[in-house]
Amino acid sequence: MTSPRRAAGRRERVASALAVVTATALMSTSCGGGASADGARTVTLAIRTDPGSLSPLGTVDSTALMMNRFAYATLVRLAADGTTTAGAAESWSVRDGRARFVLRPGLTCEDGSPLTAADVAAGYNHVADPANRSPLLGLAVPANAGARATADESTRTVTVTTSGSAPFLVEMARMLPLVCRKALTDPSRLSRATAATGAYRLTEAVPGDHYTYVRRTDPAGTGSAPADAAGPEKLVFKVVADESTTANLLLGGQIDAGQVNGPDAERLIAAGVPWKGTRTPTGQLLFHESAARPTAAQAVRRALVGALDLERIGSVATGGTGTPATNLGETPPTPCTGDTVTGNVPPHDPAKAAAELTGAGWKKNGGVWEKAGRPLSVTLVHPVIAGPQVTAAVELTVKEWNAFGVKATAEPIDGSGLLAALSRGDWDVAWSPISVPLPDQLTRFFDGPPPPAGSNLGSVDNPDYRRLAAEAAARPGRAGCPLWNRADAALIRRTDVTPFADSTVRTFGRGIRFEVDGGGIVPDSLRKG
Repeated sequence: MTSPRRAAGRRERVASALAVVTATALMSTSCGGGASADGARTVTLAIRTDPGSLSPLGTVDSTALMMNRFAYATLVRLAADGTTTAGAAESWSVRDGRARFVLRPGLTCEDGSPLTAADVAAGYNHVADPANRSPLLGLAVPANAGARATADESTRTVTVTTSGSAPFLVEMARMLPLVCRKALTDPSRLSRATAATGAYRLTEAVPGDHYTYVRRTDPAGTGSAPADAAGPEKLVFKVVADESTTANLLLGGQIDAGQVNGPDAERLIAAGVPWKGTRTPTGQLLFHESAARPTAAQAVRRALVGALDLERIGSVATGGTGTPATNLGETPPTPCTGDTVTGNVPPHDPAKAAAELTGAGWKKNGGVWEKAGRPLSVTLVHPVIAGPQVTAAVELTVKEWNAFGVKATAEPIDGSGLLAALSRGDWDVAWSPISVPLPDQLTRFFDGPPPPAGSNLGSVDNPDYRRLAAEAAARPGRAGCPLWNRADAALIRRTDVTPFADSTVRTFGRGIRFEVDGGGIVPDSLRKG
């Protein structure tokens, strides 16, 4: 019998896992870029929502994650091509489930005290301890690998050891904000303050309106990069909830950058406002495969996909600006970049879809597919937070299924109820793109026990995926990418999940230069002028 405490812990791990997904998958609705207004070296960036708590080890809110990149160093970073580059660590190595990071000399905290190897190890262990309930467990620190960090001050070395599988032990470290150990005595105080180890410190917080950061001037530099005279002296993150208002402020010169992904994007493009974009999953269908659901049968899943004009549906979901999906949801920068989608999704062919159902014993009766006297009925759940374009695409999906002879209905779910709806299992198909930084982080959603014991939301049981993922997990970092790509393809080929459309998240900026990745503006790239 499972104790209530253990069951609660499992539910928290599922919630944390889905929070990571939601934070990444819905990034286009919640974070922004840029900056500007009151000085030659000030940059003002629009953000769509208030970040809530900024506590670096206690949040996975996408706006907070983006802002914290400017204030906190990380051991390593990932370049646009997925390769690992130096951060606070000047060198690193990994072997047999053990990673060693050698810190650069001269790293400092916001108060000028040294950032030590012991500080880094303490922060790592804080996240690794389930009792602290950090949502970064599973994102920045392996969740089920018994990870533990130790420090050697004489060599400035932090050593992370694991007892379980952690193939991306080094790459995960890019998601761990480094804090000085004294901040761990009361992490909640960092909700509206910083203990910066990165390039900027928070000087003013007005929730719901703006947050002001000032560049640190420590002579020895900071954990994210040496002090850079070319970067902005001040950053103002301005809360601007409405995209039209963001566009107007950009055109009026009152902000320097912001994300605009709806109709106002065309207005900015026509006005010649430069933009940078990154891809994020938008169209992805997840199937429930428990024995009680019609979608347990692969023939039904293949028929449901083949009956849809996914190109048209994806165009509606992305406002005509999307691109075909090429992977299962690994958002850039990610180490494994192969195309796992092309050729593995059933093509749009209603006649072939009908043949799939006929071969599985289904027959048309009065225009509706039936088997053993029961109609083929499916419920498609979708998050309303994804926006009106996705809602319209869901309605089109249901319309096409009904025209094909499936009794389909759509069930909108508010953001806070999505986890509960998926965990209850009272659905057949879910429009809920799963996005993660690293491919091994997908295994929790496509293997293992379903809720409440685990987070295999669709009760997927794919032996090929399980075998390939296990083989991939035995290889460190990018060495396992060919196997991870084959594992993802096995899920898509068996129609356990069908990714079909990505959106381009656009960050517009005037009078500044910058690069973007899946987390927003890359801090070191931001320049005025």
